Amino acid sequence: MLGVRLSIPSNEVVVVLAGPGGADAWVLPIVIGPREGAAIAAAQAGMVPPRPQTHDLLVTIMETLGADVVEVRITGMDEGIYYAEIELSGGHVVDARPSDAIAIALRAEAPVLCDEDLLREAGLPASQAGLEAGEQWGTSALSPAEGEGPEDLGAVDDEMRARMVEDFRSFLDEVEPEDFNTDDAE
Repeated sequence: MLGVRLSIPSNEVVVVLAGPGGADAWVLPIVIGPREGAAIAAAQAGMVPPRPQTHDLLVTIMETLGADVVEVRITGMDEGIYYAEIELSGGHVVDARPSDAIAIALRAEAPVLCDEDLLREAGLPASQAGLEAGEQWGTSALSPAEGEGPEDLGAVDDEMRARMVEDFRSFLDEVEPEDFNTDDAE
């Protein structure tokens, strides 16, 4: 499961990854930039831009060169910064920011996995994030196919996609330019 949310009151854009469901499900919130959040939300909603965006271009280049995205893994965190890897066909692994890796995975229809130890170390129980077991938190899933193993994140359905688009549109309606001010000297 994946969702792009606006964290209140900090107004930070957060991508939320979730482990396998059940009563003991965990979520991993990762703060990302607003542009990256928009790219992920657009891919989740199945929006196709009239011209390729950066992540679309990267996927097209990889496919043209004969490489497929096998999977994306969120691998670690150091001093509050998360790390990810994109595994390509042929065994090639590319270091990436999680937001870029997730956006690429969505466009390439590849699964996004999270290291289980990282999920337990840096994540929090779904119940603490306002989720009940199996509840969707304005999110949709990452992986296009179910049954890919214990870390499978499920399939996107139309209802979740519509909720995600609605949530993102609400965010866009309410956001102000000042919300993105990162200057600490106010």
